[in-house]
Amino acid sequence: MRTVVRLLIVPFAAVLAVLLAGAPGAHAATDLSEVARELRQSPVYVDPAASGQLAASDAEALADKIKDADKPVFVAVLPAGYPTQDLFRNLRTETGVTGLYGIRLGDRFDARADSSVMSRQAVSNLVASVQGAGDAKAQLNDFVDDALRNVGGSAPSSWSGGSGTDVPVGGLITVGALVAAGGAGAYAMVRRNRRRHEEEQRAALEKLRVVVDEDITAFGEELDRLDFHPGEPGADDAMRTDYERALDSYEQAKSLMAAATKPEDVRAVTQAVEDGRFSLARLAARREGGALPERRPPCFFDPRHGPSVADATWTPPAGTAREVPVCAADERRLAEGRDPVIREVDTDYGRRPYWDAGPAYGPWAGGYFGGGLLPGLLVGTVLGSMMAAPAYAADYGSGYGDFGGYEGGDVSGADFNAGDFGGDFGGGFGGGDFGGGGDFGGGF
Repeated sequence: MRTVVRLLIVPFAAVLAVLLAGAPGAHAATDLSEVARELRQSPVYVDPAASGQLAASDAEALADKIKDADKPVFVAVLPAGYPTQDLFRNLRTETGVTGLYGIRLGDRFDARADSSVMSRQAVSNLVASVQGAGDAKAQLNDFVDDALRNVGGSAPSSWSGGSGTDVPVGGLITVGALVAAGGAGAYAMVRRNRRRHEEEQRAALEKLRVVVDEDITAFGEELDRLDFHPGEPGADDAMRTDYERALDSYEQAKSLMAAATKPEDVRAVTQAVEDGRFSLARLAARREGGALPERRPPCFFDPRHGPSVADATWTPPAGTAREVPVCAADERRLAEGRDPVIREVDTDYGRRPYWDAGPAYGPWAGGYFGGGLLPGLLVGTVLGSMMAAPAYAADYGSGYGDFGGYEGGDVSGADFNAGDFGGDFGGGFGGGDFGGGGDFGGGF
């Protein structure tokens, strides 16, 4: 419904612009909090002192382009003398919205972005490509055109809201007619897109269901092989507690998988299986009189191997070396120069390792290798590249360490990492953090 509102508001915004043109107070003050307030209402702000750089009609057309694309791109045109110290960080803090921010200051231009919508290198390349592009209109249109093709996330919902300014009743009637004329087609398009997205999600979930059912079945077989009875000689309360936790995890995994409706739901399932396997490992150690195992992630090559016992160096084909958690058997194989036993799954191109099988396996792996561990394990793999893309979280969830966070257009307020919003662009504004391009944060 949020997307429908955005699509329907385009004609509304166009009419409002005409109705409110020349209204008292239409030009905002140059205080940064006022710039931020205007950007929360519309993607383009032109300071009154810089109105000669970009005509009102050009600014409106640029704003409409961004709104139509439904992307979190913000553009501010400020006078040459505007203070640059910590400009980007302070604007991002005042605005409080995750996105890509471009600022034209006099005849200079620079940009910053939250890494959830665009990487540091992408912003740097984007800024470099529009330097020397000519006047403000040409430069900003080039910037926005390139940005809309690459930025992730969606526009903030505040762009769909009203400004609170009184509008003549006749104007509202005109707006209503425009909305009614275009509403049916826009709604139909949104429904088609939604149905296609839901079908893709269902297909991804069904592929995952096969793999997760294999995991749950293997876990159940481990429970049977353990052949533990709470009343057997030598059983104590600690053993019974571990066994009950393992049984609870098994039942929880089955229940969660039965209720799953999208790939993201699978993460909780594999997390339950991983918890259960660790409880079984503790129970086995107690029965054998050995030391209790430390809590470690499962074997990277196949979580069905159980909890890892060590970290080993492994280099995938055409990839870079990295430390991965391994079971005892795979540790021996690697030490002997042999290949580990890798979990493969069915794909349209035959059997492939799970890290090369598609984006839906992110939640599956995330349940096993939670927190900040997963990005390092998957660097350079197909799945790792997909999860690093800004749009991944919208379909498969966030919170996988460096892969997750606020999406574009989300209201984070001041809750953002300054080191994730900056960088060394080179040849920028030359003051404070203004100069270079990258994630918000560099030089603060």
